[in-house]
Amino acid sequence: MTTTDIKINGMTCNHCVASVTEELSEVPGVTGVEVRLVAGGTSVATVTSEGPAPAPEDLQAAVEEAGYVVATPGLDLA
Repeated sequence: MTTTDIKINGMTCNHCVASVTEELSEVPGVTGVEVRLVAGGTSVATVTSEGPAPAPEDLQAAVEEAGYVVATPGLDLA
């Protein structure tokens, strides 16, 4: 099992958490998602997978599809 932490800016409420959780859950290989909301700050999504970690660009695309911004785009998301 691998876990990846993704720092996310722009989240403010539980609707944000639900949107990000739904999009990240659809990335191939993802088996679990936990989002810790920090309203007004940088939230963190922890993504779990049973095999190799999903590609960082796939995780970033999922966050962006939900309408939010990865705090460190283009960098190692762990």
